[in-house]
Amino acid sequence: MATLVSLVPQRLDPAVLTAKQEQLLSNLRAMGTVLIAYSGGTDSAYLAWAAQQAVGDKCTAITADSASIPESHKRDAEDFARHYGIRHEYIATNEFENPAYVANNPDRCFHCKDELFRCMDEVSKARQVPHIIYGVNMDDLGDYRPGQNAAKIHQVKAPLVEAKLSKAEIRELSRMAGLPTWDRPASACLSSRIPYGTPVTPQTVKTVEAGEEAIKALGFRQFRVRFHEKLVRLEIAPEELERALTVEMSRRFVDIFKPLGFHYVTLDLEGYRQGAMNEVLQLKKQ
Repeated sequence: MATLVSLVPQRLDPAVLTAKQEQLLSNLRAMGTVLIAYSGGTDSAYLAWAAQQAVGDKCTAITADSASIPESHKRDAEDFARHYGIRHEYIATNEFENPAYVANNPDRCFHCKDELFRCMDEVSKARQVPHIIYGVNMDDLGDYRPGQNAAKIHQVKAPLVEAKLSKAEIRELSRMAGLPTWDRPASACLSSRIPYGTPVTPQTVKTVEAGEEAIKALGFRQFRVRFHEKLVRLEIAPEELERALTVEMSRRFVDIFKPLGFHYVTLDLEGYRQGAMNEVLQLKKQ
């Protein structure tokens, strides 16, 4: 089975890592009481763990109760929070009622995060919690992430950025702390599987979710199910492609996706790459 060990460079300086974590903890202690936008992925899980270490019960991890988040991810988020004694709550978000979100233009992520942070603002004001934080890291700053604009509008803080932590450093610090999320594959909301310009609906994201859960059950670790109307495009990590490129596996893919309503089942020969749906935006600029 493929692992993500290669994503964590072996020459990370332990002293530098320790210093950055201490800076993070110090910054969190200075905030006092915080609400954490928490998906349960590597970054937000590490941030929630760090906040619990820094301020204890003065932090609450908030997960969006949205159709765009796989149910298995919600269960993982619950299990992690329960294991580490982190206060955890769900908050209902209604991004699918926003026509600008459903339209699925390149700014879709802005409308999703804007809705989440708006709902968290209401909780913050009602409970008089002074700070909302989220798990963006230094590497994210160089990617196309319109959700970061929503964070700025709502004055949501980014403690991992303030501590100058990269993704690899967060993985290594998580590993050192014994967190099971240290090598969790990169993830994103289910709506990111739908091409820009194709409306996103609860039905389409649930179709994607069903397909991804079935591929996970086959033992694949890093992949995406890309929804293209009646065609599905499967991206599987390059190190796992050899296993996918067999007649037997192709038949299993067909058996999974034809009943979900797809007419054509395809395997992307470039394999999984993060942000593949943004490639079309780059092509339009050329």
